Amino acid sequence: MTDQRGGVVDESCVLTEGPWTHRFVGANGTRFHVVEAGTGPMVLFLHGFPEHWWAWNQMLPAVADAGFRAVAVDLRGYGASDKPPRGYDGYTLAADIAGLIRALGERSATLVGSGVGGMVAWTVASFHPALVRRLVVLGAPHPLRLRAAIFADPRGQFAASTPALKFQLPRYEHVLTRDGGAAVEEILRRWAGPRWAASPGFEAYAERCREAMRIPQAAFCALEGYRWAFRSVLRLHGYRFVRLMQKPLVTPTLQLHGAQDVAALPRTALGSGRYVVAPYEWRLLDGVGHFPHLEAPELVLGEILRWAKS
Repeated sequence: MTDQRGGVVDESCVLTEGPWTHRFVGANGTRFHVVEAGTGPMVLFLHGFPEHWWAWNQMLPAVADAGFRAVAVDLRGYGASDKPPRGYDGYTLAADIAGLIRALGERSATLVGSGVGGMVAWTVASFHPALVRRLVVLGAPHPLRLRAAIFADPRGQFAASTPALKFQLPRYEHVLTRDGGAAVEEILRRWAGPRWAASPGFEAYAERCREAMRIPQAAFCALEGYRWAFRSVLRLHGYRFVRLMQKPLVTPTLQLHGAQDVAALPRTALGSGRYVVAPYEWRLLDGVGHFPHLEAPELVLGEILRWAKS
């Protein structure tokens, strides 16, 4: 691999060594890159956009030390996982995670998802409730709550979703990857809380995300999920998705949301509890943007462990 912010980048750039093990696991007809540490009940971490498994590098060893099997996955199309041209609809992404839980030899898992990964986690818990023991969602409204707010709150959530509207443009993936992935860093900075965006660790993290998004086909695949979400609104399979998601969740759910999240507004996320009939908790995090796991890692770690153990 050579990289001078414009050179050749391959999947090896995300295979960082550490107190964890890298594996490749087949599930739902796709090969997934997973990173795991520890033994015990499984806690499965799902990253958001424009990230990859490295979003959880601080969480994995800490959760493992607390007596859990901590596993982070590169979602379909990201990092070192397979990048098929199709399969970025809600049904398939949920089936990916359901299949992965089984392929890892587990009957169920605590799911922790952030951003896009949080939306996938909501869907897995809805479609495959027996596989999700507990659910922790960061910076992600329930998918139906987000859909409703985009249409009902034009000056709020619709305006906040403008970047995702741009993702609908053909070949927009080239915008993400040009200039060494500069647009990736711009998105991270726009969605982050001001405190984290100004911190010493922000640029190092952004650099990793820029690099991973320049792996061949990664940018195209990352945008396909957003494209499906918008295009499905007027299509039959989108209507069916909405009908299935209306079934109340029976998984105990903890929702953590940054008070300064400008990508998924707090007022949008706040209404998500109406879809959960199991125990549900909501916590708004002061001074935090769209990436609570990076902006307030100790607080989020404590909440994840509390919820997983309860």
